[in-house]
Amino acid sequence: MRRPFIAGNWKMNKTISEGLVLVKELKEVAEKTDVEVAVCVPFIALKDIKEEIKDSKIKLGAQNMHWEESGAFTGEISPVMLKDIGVDYVIIGHSERRQYFNETDETVNKKIKSALKHEINPIVCVGETLEEREKGIEKDIVKNQVLKAFDGVEKDDVTKIVIAYEPIWAIGTGKTASSEDANEMCAFIRKTIEEKYGIDVSERVRIQYGGSVKPHNVTDIMNQADIDGALVGGASLKADAFTEIVNF
Repeated sequence: MRRPFIAGNWKMNKTISEGLVLVKELKEVAEKTDVEVAVCVPFIALKDIKEEIKDSKIKLGAQNMHWEESGAFTGEISPVMLKDIGVDYVIIGHSERRQYFNETDETVNKKIKSALKHEINPIVCVGETLEEREKGIEKDIVKNQVLKAFDGVEKDDVTKIVIAYEPIWAIGTGKTASSEDANEMCAFIRKTIEEKYGIDVSERVRIQYGGSVKPHNVTDIMNQADIDGALVGGASLKADAFTEIVNF
């Protein structure tokens, strides 16, 4: 049985003080649920948020990282730095990173391997554009992203990785893939993992859906057989909305 996993991606939102107010409200929610809960916060807030949630069940995630441990990479954050703070998860390959900051399948793969090396669990994002879906090549696109992301990843490490299916056309737009369409793609991703690593591994990998997940649609999404959680954007910035999602 795969444990449901709801992660909030704050993106470039919340000051440190605002973030502390939010997680204080969320600690009790995480205490009362069997769902795994994480918040993925801006770099500058990681240490303060970690201190606030240290005695709670909330897990801490970063939104990105460099694959190198150190070096002349001005403005970047290394896995060593994240590990030192006590980060549990890191989002890798989010569509906004791919679209605005030239993230590629190759850099995603490097980051995954580096995160695993430093015992940080990757949340790896994959998903197609509206144009790709309209052309009917969405499964080809997503399969290619998955296979390139997992290139060289050892079988024993696969279940440490969470896959987040994010149809790019549904992120921040208010549009949402139907729960059936989302599940169809998540099932396809699981099949892709099965073909590469076997059914015993694929059945243990957790696959989230991300793309305008809100309180009003989360129940339908989470009732799907191959969807194990959600990567939540805007709705994770409000305690009441995120609480409703966690308590789907």
